[in-house]
Amino acid sequence: MDWLRQIPMGQYVDGSEGWLRRLDPRLKLAWSLVFLLTPVLAGPWWRVGLVLSLFLITALSGLPRKLWWRSLVLLVLLALAVGLLSMLLPAVDPPAAFSLRNPLELPDATTDAPSWDLIRLGPLQWGNFSLGPLVVDRASAQLGLRTSTLIFTVIHSVNLVLITTTPEDLVWGLSWYLTPFAVFGLPVERLGFQLLLALRFLPLVQEELQNLLRSMASRAVNLRTLGFKAGFGIVLAVGERLLANILLRAEQGADALVARGGRILGPSRFRLPAERSSPLLNALALLGLLMVVGLRGQYGAL
Repeated sequence: MDWLRQIPMGQYVDGSEGWLRRLDPRLKLAWSLVFLLTPVLAGPWWRVGLVLSLFLITALSGLPRKLWWRSLVLLVLLALAVGLLSMLLPAVDPPAAFSLRNPLELPDATTDAPSWDLIRLGPLQWGNFSLGPLVVDRASAQLGLRTSTLIFTVIHSVNLVLITTTPEDLVWGLSWYLTPFAVFGLPVERLGFQLLLALRFLPLVQEELQNLLRSMASRAVNLRTLGFKAGFGIVLAVGERLLANILLRAEQGADALVARGGRILGPSRFRLPAERSSPLLNALALLGLLMVVGLRGQYGAL
């Protein structure tokens, strides 16, 4: 039931293992942008390469296996399920009208045209019900590959950054990138402070939801035996209690902020100094970042 500790998705986990913790937060944000933006309009080989590189980084990160093993397995299953669904569904719309003439009667018609169908099964039938033929062509295969790889790279790259970076360092790195926009009147310190409060508030929301689910499990509540009406009423009651608890936590946080003067401080005031800075590791990460950007421009279409 304690799924916050079993599967720490998107939550910082304190510790000293792993070289990812010693990287500069600004480089981590830049690398996460690489995994978020470079798959856009990229070819299948580049997408598969990003997935394999994420597997390699995770395996060689030095992080404890319990931090990423369960979340990685669940994410792989989710990406495979979405990819197979995208592959099996039709990738293009059927033609609006069909030709009434035999294709052999058309001039210059050939019967040995290449087919793009990779898999053709069917029709699938259960009694008198037929689903038609199962066809996987080149377009549907590419769609399935794009969706599965994009889901994996987006979620897993962000998860690696979040579990190895404190919210203070994360907000400080983002504020560092937004500092040039302060010339145009952008309130960088205010935005960073609000983002830090939001990141601090998200674990409280997950904890409240987990406590409500634990209370239902301890009372042996079975929604199937209650019926639709009673089960729907319990779901609404749990949602109402969750909203009330979240609003209560928000009010307590606001009261605590007002009691301390209600001042808005920059993210650099909350950031703790790095215990083990590694200039060589940061230099290698920066060099690798530049190499990946250059390779994307050269071989990203493959």
